[in-house]
Amino acid sequence: MINNDKERGKVNAWILTARPKTLPAAIAPVAVGCALAISQHRFKLLPAAAALIGALLLQIGVNMANDYFDFIKGIDTSERTGPVRAAASGLLSPGELRLGILFILLLAVTDGLYLIYAAGIPVLVIGIFSIMSLLAYSGGPFPLASHGLGDLFVFIFFGIVAVCGTYYVQVLSLDKIVLIASIPVASLTTAILVVNNYRDIETDRKSSKITLAVILGERGARAEYILLFISAFLVPVILFLMKAFNGWIFLPLLAVPLFIPLLKQMSGKYSGSLLNKTLSGTAKTALLYSLLFSIGIIL
Repeated sequence: MINNDKERGKVNAWILTARPKTLPAAIAPVAVGCALAISQHRFKLLPAAAALIGALLLQIGVNMANDYFDFIKGIDTSERTGPVRAAASGLLSPGELRLGILFILLLAVTDGLYLIYAAGIPVLVIGIFSIMSLLAYSGGPFPLASHGLGDLFVFIFFGIVAVCGTYYVQVLSLDKIVLIASIPVASLTTAILVVNNYRDIETDRKSSKITLAVILGERGARAEYILLFISAFLVPVILFLMKAFNGWIFLPLLAVPLFIPLLKQMSGKYSGSLLNKTLSGTAKTALLYSLLFSIGIIL
């Protein structure tokens, strides 16, 4: 019985460090990239599935690396108000986390080998930069997340690169419509990080983790959050005016009512652990937007 409890505890710890609630951020760009391919009657199941697996693995890898590096650098402390971290809580040792990160990276490389076979050298280049950036997000001599560059990293790799990459492995080409269509996903995925960093401003300041939220301050972080949502909802208008899609492209506007309470929560009324609700709500809104956007693209 004791051994079974320990095994279940380890499994739960690995699930915890993978942070399942963040995985919609990996699904959203793949959905939009596939929708763009479907709209051109060029959807390919196997490359699309491999792109989804790769996106999920990279998201899990970033989560594990963040858990590991924030612990060994003393960023995660008892004052942390976010979800429990596996290393900081003692559920997993740093050595176990290192092995977990290596395992996820090996799976990602294996998945990437098929995508390279299917779509060529450009995918190899994207893969190399993605893995390097994954490790550099929280680790290395110049961790991006601790020097105000985390938002830019997420915007580029979990937004633009993820959407364009998913589309490319199926169609083997890119155009400006695909690039523009990637912006809402990039914006809303970054908005999730903004809430996370806004919640942790005080603890990050104390640990000298300089996120963009720390640089901008509370008011600036709230303004960034609002601008990211505005940019996401403007893109369907731009695509419609470009005559790239018909009126169905406005389907994402149905998600606007979900944004209003989030905006109120980010007005300064919520703080600390209460912002975990805002974080979850932002992730759900981002996923709903992406699904509605994808349907609008296809129709």
